[in-house]
Amino acid sequence: MASQDVLSQTTRLASSSALLQVLFRVVTFGLNAFTLRYLSRELIGVVNVRLTLLYSTVVFLAREAFRRACLSGSTKRNWTKTINLLWLTVPLGVFWSVFLGLVWLHLLEVPDPSVVPHYQAGVVTFGLSAIIELLGEPLWVLAQAHLFVRLKVIAESLSVVSKCILTVILVVLYPQWGLYVFALAQILYVSVLVMCYVIYFVMFLGSPEATKKSFPVARMKALLPNVVEDETFVNWKEARLTWSFFKQSFLKQILTEGERYVMTFLNVLNFGDQGVYDIVNNLGSLVARFIFLPIEESFYVFFAKVLERGKNVKDQKQDDVAMAASVLELLLKLVLLIGLTITVFGYAYSQLALDIYGGSMLSSGTGPDLLRCYSLYVLFLAINGVTECFTFALMCKEEVDRYNFVMLALSFTFLCISYFLTHWYGSIGFILANCFNMGIRIAHSIHYIYDYFKESTYRPLTGLLPSPFLVLVYILSGVITGFSEVLFCCDKGWMGRLVHISLGALCFAATIITMFCTETKLIHFVRSQ
Repeated sequence: MASQDVLSQTTRLASSSALLQVLFRVVTFGLNAFTLRYLSRELIGVVNVRLTLLYSTVVFLAREAFRRACLSGSTKRNWTKTINLLWLTVPLGVFWSVFLGLVWLHLLEVPDPSVVPHYQAGVVTFGLSAIIELLGEPLWVLAQAHLFVRLKVIAESLSVVSKCILTVILVVLYPQWGLYVFALAQILYVSVLVMCYVIYFVMFLGSPEATKKSFPVARMKALLPNVVEDETFVNWKEARLTWSFFKQSFLKQILTEGERYVMTFLNVLNFGDQGVYDIVNNLGSLVARFIFLPIEESFYVFFAKVLERGKNVKDQKQDDVAMAASVLELLLKLVLLIGLTITVFGYAYSQLALDIYGGSMLSSGTGPDLLRCYSLYVLFLAINGVTECFTFALMCKEEVDRYNFVMLALSFTFLCISYFLTHWYGSIGFILANCFNMGIRIAHSIHYIYDYFKESTYRPLTGLLPSPFLVLVYILSGVITGFSEVLFCCDKGWMGRLVHISLGALCFAATIITMFCTETKLIHFVRSQ
């Protein structure tokens, strides 16, 4: 597949995924705001921190390394061996689910049954849901490797909507069920997700479209583990790369979910405070989830396909290097501007957003300060996502192994800083520790990118330098909206709030217009791709 075709399909995948996330985050945003009126902070804390951490840890440790290894390189490979390797995620998931489930049941603090009923059933169900999701892993990797855009969009759409609708119905009709509500919704989510992939491949394999595309798998039986005579069961090069990524993914999970591990294992916050923190965290991470994550996942595939892992810039095809450098520069500029916009406008509108979303439960206390800090953290997330997706797509096995030692030191440092900052600043300390963590990871990735391109004429890191005039507009917007919040929001009634929103809209419009005038190369890239 030509590099331009890969770029075209990758941008379609990223934009479609982003659009999907926007639409369904809007749906879930409204549904969650509705269910907040029926739930206690303690129940939200247990579900969104304790149980979701169990599910995400099992899934991440079982599959992340396999995804990284099996999506590297060309789609022209021995897919029988790759599929065999991917099926190892299921027994690995069973192991982690049983092991961590026992930890969650017997070593961690059990919530008060009168406040959060049916905790044990919740732990078992969330662990089981992780195993069910892993059953679809070979199908997910095949679809991602061949850039099946609509499949991912439809599967995630149906699963998220099904989960949200069932949650709302059960919360309204049977609020006394407690964790049973979220357990049933979680099982429905993973079941719909896996069934969408199964149904698609049942219809696709053997069809004229599959034949036309020369799809490497001809029938559903080939998606099960197969032993080929006189050949190894798996591709050992992929297996060794998977092991390297596994060591890295273990550490990356600690860094990604570090604050939840500190909350869960060190009890620095009660379940109620955990609930408020998680709501604010989810609200603040909306942009990261529906824009930055699709970009990171999709362009990891792009860079891994266009450039060959482990080769320096001189040994690559120079046309591909030029395209990769240009795309990286423009991606950095895109996520930087999105991150700056969130940081500047998020500071002055955090309290208003929380008041509208969850009422005084969120807008009083530490909620607004949490969201303001998170607005800054979004900027770090934006840059880290793109720089790491390029770095991980190009690192050879030895470089991945070396980076694992960096991640090990960073994981230990992050956990220590989280613990102390939380004692000093409360839940805000988690966000400050995350900013430190992301800053170190960004510095490492920038160093790798600089070294990679230093022997060429390309300088993609210039994407991190916005126009000086645009920076000035950002500063003025931040000052104006900051004064507007003090004068008009949020205890001055709805008229004051409307004035505050109107001033923000004017500043935002001025920022966008300036962006169109100063960042013409980026605007052309977004429009054309």
